Amino acid sequence: MLRDATDPHLVPVRVVWLARRRNGQRSVRWKDLLTFGDPRDPDPIRQRFVLRSQPDRCRIVVGRSARVSQLRERWQDRTEGGSAERFADFVDLQAALALEREERALRGGRYKVPRFVSSDLLGRGHVRQGITALATELNRPSEAVESEVRSDLTEIAATHSPYMIDLVAHATRLLISKAYGENLHYDKEHLRSIYELAERHSLVFLPSHKSHIDHLALQLVLYENDLPPNHTAGGINLNFFPVGPLVRRAGVFFIRRSFKDNPIYKFTLRSYIRYLLEKRFPLEWYIEGGRSRSGKLRPPRFGMLSYVVDGFHAADIEDVVLVPVAIAYDQIQDVADYAAEQAGKAKRAENVARLVEFVRSLRRSHGSIHLRFGRPISLAEEAAYADGDDPDDVGLDVKKIAFEVAARINEVTPITPISLVTLAHLGAHGRALTIDETMTALRPHLAYVVARNLPTTADHDLADPNGVRDALDDLAVHRVVERLSDGTGPDLYRIGPEQALAASYYRNTIIHFFVTSAICEVALAAAAVAEDPKETFWDQVMELRDLLKFEFFFPRKSDFRADVEREMDLKEPAWREMLGKGEVGMLLAGFQPALAPTVLEPFFEAYLVYAETLAAAGDDTVDTGELVERALGRGRRYLWQGRISGAEAVSAELFKSAASLADNRGLGAAGTGVARRRFATELATVYERTRRMEPDYES
Repeated sequence: MLRDATDPHLVPVRVVWLARRRNGQRSVRWKDLLTFGDPRDPDPIRQRFVLRSQPDRCRIVVGRSARVSQLRERWQDRTEGGSAERFADFVDLQAALALEREERALRGGRYKVPRFVSSDLLGRGHVRQGITALATELNRPSEAVESEVRSDLTEIAATHSPYMIDLVAHATRLLISKAYGENLHYDKEHLRSIYELAERHSLVFLPSHKSHIDHLALQLVLYENDLPPNHTAGGINLNFFPVGPLVRRAGVFFIRRSFKDNPIYKFTLRSYIRYLLEKRFPLEWYIEGGRSRSGKLRPPRFGMLSYVVDGFHAADIEDVVLVPVAIAYDQIQDVADYAAEQAGKAKRAENVARLVEFVRSLRRSHGSIHLRFGRPISLAEEAAYADGDDPDDVGLDVKKIAFEVAARINEVTPITPISLVTLAHLGAHGRALTIDETMTALRPHLAYVVARNLPTTADHDLADPNGVRDALDDLAVHRVVERLSDGTGPDLYRIGPEQALAASYYRNTIIHFFVTSAICEVALAAAAVAEDPKETFWDQVMELRDLLKFEFFFPRKSDFRADVEREMDLKEPAWREMLGKGEVGMLLAGFQPALAPTVLEPFFEAYLVYAETLAAAGDDTVDTGELVERALGRGRRYLWQGRISGAEAVSAELFKSAASLADNRGLGAAGTGVARRRFATELATVYERTRRMEPDYES
């Protein structure tokens, strides 16, 4: 037929079976899925039954037609890249793709998924050219390289199934409801506005990563709003039975942890990412790389983002829009494991036994989940800015974009009652507080939240003693705080040494909102005893920024200076004049009770412990992993001796950040013993300055 000189007109046609209509919508229930299988793919016997009893469930769809000459022209354009694809196979594929588009429109947006990925991708000219170039570079036959690419693509690619999309959505709803009930909060209108962009551009969702629930929660939100599932990058370590096959069919694609010395695998992954961008299938991955063990955002990873930027340029795509997503929890079931890892225990393996344990842990209530979408980032706009008149701007800066994503996630992370209560109680350093004393500790934090108009949840009213009690009792149920209720006086609550790391996790989810103000306090404390208060203040501000740059996402120096000025304006509009006159004590009084001891002291304690451990090594070359272990031991001794006040400072995560700072200053090399001792002295000075600002919880 394809060789017919009359140039036939080809019309793709397909029979489509739909789910039963319920309450005005076609929906698939658990019973449908588990009793007879996918109602949209009935066997021949069920087809006859459906056609007789529910004929509205059977439809004929017609794809866009084309003449053979038009198809041959498109095929010839494609084969110029070296494709050996037969014309008949190409026509077959185009017909199937046209029918998929029509069927998708009939079934709904949640089933917008790619089909025939391998044949469609491997038939593209740029992929054929890449395979040929790799074969030449590696001195291997093209057929062998193509076979490996095909094998790698099978290992990587998601293989969506509408049946599994429904099944996983139902299972996800059941799992989340066990721990969080119906308390999955997000802004539907904001989500819709984001998907208006998807009509023209490719979307990339970049969520924070706190729990195994993160991906499930976001996918459930998309499913319930009839939006397509994201293609979500997952580590190959999660590809174990039964999780791997299940989530692959629901949209997860798996990536090896290391492949830097495998050019064929890298090429395959780049080609797959480019394909998804060209087809406008939404992507998702965690820019942190893995789950946060401390509660703060981890430093971003750049690999996947660089692949997206490369695909954006190579495919001449109009735009790719990055969507930062903050996922916050009142409480999470993983926090005990995170605390154990911070204390030095090895990470637990991901396997079936761990999965069963995780599901069982969801039986208790954990409060609510809060999804917030940050300001989108347009790669087209970033590229236009980078191509401006500044000769230092060359192309898209992947690192800069990644840090901007992290900053925008932090910007919209909602402050939960649990996070504020742990912030206040950790400042008491293990001392038990009553409800009234907790409210006293909370008062400056609440005032700051209101003054800055920071994002919050509405689950509890912490200006009400009952709201504070609810938050503390929730923490007590999960053994994050201890409660003494013996009837001899008001109930007492405290965070003991063994709970400090778990409690610090919740505090750290919001601590970035308070860091700049706390830095101002410490800088003012240094300026109060200086000959030139103004110069000392700004020197200290920038030194503290440098000291904490591996903990927090600070903007560039000029923007950070503007942030500091806004913080100072908030406390005292006349601060510039007062600083110039040396009236620093009066300025410091406006910051009372101080935030710095609660916000920054744990970090300075941890850094001091690491610095003294490093200094003890003298001029010797050090191994970071071994030094972190030594610091954990030293930190435990210091805690017993009362030389540090917070158990949350004895943290492998904080020691690793301190190690990054030390390495950044060249202190990991041999022969730097003197510089290491200066580093320890610098931290001791900052720590003591902060410690002297401890608040009084009874005032």
